[in-house]
This record gives sequence, structure tokens and C-alpha cells, in this order.
Amino acid sequence: MHQPLALQPLANDPTNIMAVANNPVLWICVAGVFGVIIIQSVIFMKAARRAAPSVDMSTQDIKTSFRSGAVSAIGPSLAVCLVAIALLGLFGAPAVLVRIGLIGSAAYEVSAASVSAGTMGAKLGDASYTQSVFAVAFFVMSIGGAMWMLATLILTPLLRKGDAKIRSVNPAAMAIVPAAALIGAFSCLGLTELPKSGTHVLSFVVSAAVMGICLLLAKRLGRSWLREWGLGFSIVFGLVAAYFAVGA
Repeated sequence: MHQPLALQPLANDPTNIMAVANNPVLWICVAGVFGVIIIQSVIFMKAARRAAPSVDMSTQDIKTSFRSGAVSAIGPSLAVCLVAIALLGLFGAPAVLVRIGLIGSAAYEVSAASVSAGTMGAKLGDASYTQSVFAVAFFVMSIGGAMWMLATLILTPLLRKGDAKIRSVNPAAMAIVPAAALIGAFSCLGLTELPKSGTHVLSFVVSAAVMGICLLLAKRLGRSWLREWGLGFSIVFGLVAAYFAVGA
């Protein structure tokens, strides 16, 4: 009888994350999530076709809108793929597909995994990152994502009323407060890496500079896709800078 993943004995090498990260059970779960996403997409497309006549959209307009949406999704999708490739060694293909490729945020998932690993005295990617730490990190990412979706479903109607009231008093507050909270959280995670070595500092500075340049160019040139690609570019350039720094 096939044992549940949580009851299966760990491999002899506890640092061999891929031995559990690519477990067939996880692949089955990923297939289920993909199936739900595909079904939802078909339902929404059918609903759009039914609603089109009420807004004077022709069949050709619908085809054009679907085609435009598909083309415009290529850039962000490639950016997500770039980030996913960088994280495959940490989380394995099933976790990356379901948590980052479909319903997650790379920045959030990495932050959640880092915090959960830190509570166990471990760090992502080094010798302390064992199969047990991976299991806890993946559980935290999954629970966080599930609560995120449930909170969105339950709280959106309530928050909409509060949002409208706050905007009537101070419209800038709802734009500044959430952005400041995210910047503070991710900056804290990044700044904790700086005292470790000069390579960490270089990677941090290069990544921040590349992200800033992407955002600046996106604003100056009107290229919104640079915002989507910015995270991927910053990760790659940060890795390249660290590689050459270590080699030097």
C-alpha cells in the first residue's frame, strides 16, 4: 500500500530535497490544481461569450480580445518562468509549478519559505536545508496561499466598503499604506543578508539597481512589461554578480 507523503521515511541523505520534492503525490496534486484552473478558464470564456451581446461585442471582437489577452500574457509568463527556473533547485518542480507558476507570488513564497526555515534554525539552500525543513516550508507556503484565497473570498465585500470610506476621506492612504508595508517587509528580509559577506552586499545592490532601472524605464518608455520582467532580471543579474564575485 502506498504510504502518504507525510508518513514516508526520509531518504538516507536528509539534504537531498529532490527525493521528496518530486514525489508522485505532489505531481498528482499539481495536476489537480492545473485541472481546476483550466476548468475555471473555460467557464469564464463561456461567460464572456454569453455576456458579449449585452455590451454590443461581436464574435470578431471577442476573438480579438482573447487573442490580445493571450499575446499580452506571454511577457509576464516568461518572467514567471525565469523566476521559477531560479527556484527549482530550492523547491522542486511540483512546488514551483503550483505555488509560483499558477496561484502564488515569487516574492511572497520565497519570503514565507525563508521565515519558516528560519524558525527551524535553517536557511534556504545551505546544509541546514533538509527534507524536514522543506516539508515545513512547503506547508507554510501552501497554507499561506490557501488563507490568501479564502481571505480574498470572504473579506473582499467587507473591505470594499471600508476602502470606499477611507478613499472618501484620504484617497492617498489606500495607495501608500499597503505599498509601504510590502516594501518594509521585503527590505527587512534583504537587509538581514548584508552582514554575511561582501558577495551578499554586491548581489543585493545589483539586484536593487536592476529592479530600479526596470521600473524607471517602464515609466519613462511606457513599457509596462518591464515591471513584470523586473523581478526575473534582478534575480539573474544578482546571481551573475555573485558568481563573478565568488570567482574573483
